[in-house]
Amino acid sequence: MHELLNSRHNLQIDPQLHIWGWEIAVYLFLGGLVAGIMIISGYFIFKGRAKNTGCSCHNTPFIALIAITLGMLALFLDLEHKLYFWRVYLSFKVTSPMSWGSWILLLVYPILVFNTLIKLPHWLSKIFPILKKLSEKINNNLSLIKFAGLFSMVIGTALGMYTGILLSTLSARPLWNSSMLWFLFLVSGLSSAAALIHMIAKDTEERVMLAKTDNFLLFSELIIIFLFIIGLITSTQVHIDAAKLFLGGDYTVAFWVFVVFGGIVIPLIIQSAAVRGRIHHTPIAPIMVIVGGLILRFVIVYAGQASHWTTKVLK
Repeated sequence: MHELLNSRHNLQIDPQLHIWGWEIAVYLFLGGLVAGIMIISGYFIFKGRAKNTGCSCHNTPFIALIAITLGMLALFLDLEHKLYFWRVYLSFKVTSPMSWGSWILLLVYPILVFNTLIKLPHWLSKIFPILKKLSEKINNNLSLIKFAGLFSMVIGTALGMYTGILLSTLSARPLWNSSMLWFLFLVSGLSSAAALIHMIAKDTEERVMLAKTDNFLLFSELIIIFLFIIGLITSTQVHIDAAKLFLGGDYTVAFWVFVVFGGIVIPLIIQSAAVRGRIHHTPIAPIMVIVGGLILRFVIVYAGQASHWTTKVLK
């Protein structure tokens, strides 16, 4: 977003030189979480599970609305020229992931609002009776609901990919300059969403389904992380130096202890046992997955800014 929002004349500066803080890490996490929620809830809606009164797809779109709003607030706080954020929509660049991301985010809101109206929260129908009537009309058009579910999955996937592509295109940061980063963020966002929905789901069958799905996503995440690191250590010297940040460097403990083991391996073991019926389903594993997903964004954002070409160029 800095590429489009932060210059005095045309609002452009080099985002690769801007120091990103906690706001961007939170924005990327919440964006990935919302993307995962849109994909999962969209799938449930597309498959007709919205007819089930206990389906989590009745609550998750509203939760996603809150999450994406908080994410946009975090992004807004990071902007240097906050009064000019609207200009991003006056300058569309086909080759810029920031431009695509801005318009994708604009599509997210109406989709989530529509999906919320499919099964309107009781308190909202009391406050706004007109929304209840609108909800009834929507439910009379099953083909429209099915299309909304499919569209939610498509935009959710685009949003999840964008959160990783946003960083991977910044070639001045070797750690981010990886083709695996968008895939890692997409799968991580899906995993965090599955974990969150697993915690709030009322339907037992749905909880088991989400736990199994999350187990698959966690295992996939481990493979992607392995490929991500292999890709770095088999590339140029600056990429090898970037990988060393996780292999004995300043971010080793945060990455391996809190992200890999705390956010992936341990939850995978717990949820695998729960799926097999050896232990009861517990919110401990999903919470660890969500926290691990958040820490992953912090580690990638901060470690990425610690990796650079400068010292190699000057030698």
